Amino acid sequence: MGLLKTIFFILLIYYAFKFLMRLFAPYLIKKAAESIKRRAAQQNSYYQKKTTVEEGKTVIDKKPKRKQKTNNNVGEYIDFEEID
Repeated sequence: MGLLKTIFFILLIYYAFKFLMRLFAPYLIKKAAESIKRRAAQQNSYYQKKTTVEEGKTVIDKKPKRKQKTNNNVGEYIDFEEID
């Protein structure tokens, strides 16, 4: 009898969850879409403020010069000769 009760409760919980998700899924999706839209608007306004340049001005962005690090300790060179 305990096995039947367990199966019954598992099915009851499954169908209750399925029913509640049908009710609340549109609301949750709407809230998630609004949140994503709000974040995108904030990022867009941030980049617009940051990259405003007066019309007619030319701006040249240069990469900073980096000194290349060379690793002179790569090992010893061994000359290779093919043996017939």
